[in-house]
Amino acid sequence: MSNTIYIGYDFKVSPLQPGVEILIAELGYAGFESFVETDEGVTAYIQKEDWNTDILEGIQILNADEFSISYTFNEIEQINWNAEWERNFHPIVVGDLCTVRAPFHEPFNTQYDIVIEPKMSFGTGHHETTHMMIQHILKNDFEGKSVLDMGCGTGVLAILAEMKGAKKVDAIDIDNWCYLNSLENVARNNCKNINVFEGDASLLKDKRYDMVIANINRNILLEDLDSYMACLNANGLVFLSGFYKDDIQIIKEKCNILGLQHVDTLEQNHWVALKFIN
Repeated sequence: MSNTIYIGYDFKVSPLQPGVEILIAELGYAGFESFVETDEGVTAYIQKEDWNTDILEGIQILNADEFSISYTFNEIEQINWNAEWERNFHPIVVGDLCTVRAPFHEPFNTQYDIVIEPKMSFGTGHHETTHMMIQHILKNDFEGKSVLDMGCGTGVLAILAEMKGAKKVDAIDIDNWCYLNSLENVARNNCKNINVFEGDASLLKDKRYDMVIANINRNILLEDLDSYMACLNANGLVFLSGFYKDDIQIIKEKCNILGLQHVDTLEQNHWVALKFIN
């Protein structure tokens, strides 16, 4: 990674929230790998080989009237990712029950203490979608269940599912960095029932689960929901996030067609996490 050339974008965003969160999500879908929030906005990084001059064309928030966003960008030879995330990663506590922290943080006296090194992977628990999915897992019974964590990122949701008693967890991510990071974090938390795979929904053929967790963007969810349903056991639960409040209707319509019933909604700063049962 030391010889990899990156393009770094320095965005100034007003108002900061929810502008920065929306911008990070859209940039992530466009291929940006890492983000460091600043006092004025966010710095975003993408590998030069994945970059092109039109990379920001699909970033809708840049054209939104309610936000003022300016940016500059430049080429960067080397980045010390560990130093970047250590400087910006702070422990979080969800519902006084679950902590997500780094190895250099002191342990917390919570029921579920998760230690991760996120590096460039998505899913530290700080983003609203991950935070709400943690809330869903805390509220539901995972004892003895088989679980799919689709788009696992750091593996934090899979790790919590095992801590909550899941007997088998498959964690899948299409991104090689997330795959490797999840393997590291699964081992770091001494998990025994989690299998990590690199790939997409095609890996789900002939699999069966009691619960499906998918924190991905709206378009991928709509494309892959059929695959999730095909491997969901009777009376199974589906937890979906990675999209905005405005997307609820289209997600619900797709789920209804597949025989899923909406039973719970969590919302934070325009982001939502939905629970369904079949």
